[in-house]
Amino acid sequence: MKMDPVKKSYTNGEVTVFWEPDLCNHAAICFRSLPNVFKPGHRPWIDLKGASNEEIIKTVKRCPTKALYYELNDKTMESNKEEPKTIITILQDGPYLIDGSFKVIDNDGNEVICDDGIALCRCGASKKKPFCDGEHTDINFKD
Repeated sequence: MKMDPVKKSYTNGEVTVFWEPDLCNHAAICFRSLPNVFKPGHRPWIDLKGASNEEIIKTVKRCPTKALYYELNDKTMESNKEEPKTIITILQDGPYLIDGSFKVIDNDGNEVICDDGIALCRCGASKKKPFCDGEHTDINFKD
């Protein structure tokens, strides 16, 4: 049975900030941007009285993992918890399939803009790295 992820919420009456610890990589953008709101080592570690709603929202939007997101308590306003724009599927014994709109930057700094989907090599055998060319397969196809 899969358990629901832990989600904690903090509110000041106008905005509620949610934190999903399992998503957090502790980049500390929140703490460095608003130390009066995000206070590691304190309980609770988020105190929304330390800044304006605009400052809080701006900082929460910068969270690189989306472990932090917010909802305005006035339900006529939108939150920033969006559906993912990019989906990554890991195939067993195969490549990473990435669907969505994104940019890939290789070791040399070359950029590839992707508007639909790609397969990235996971095994290292591809001659078109970082893209998968099917070299990983040992299946012989017959006509």
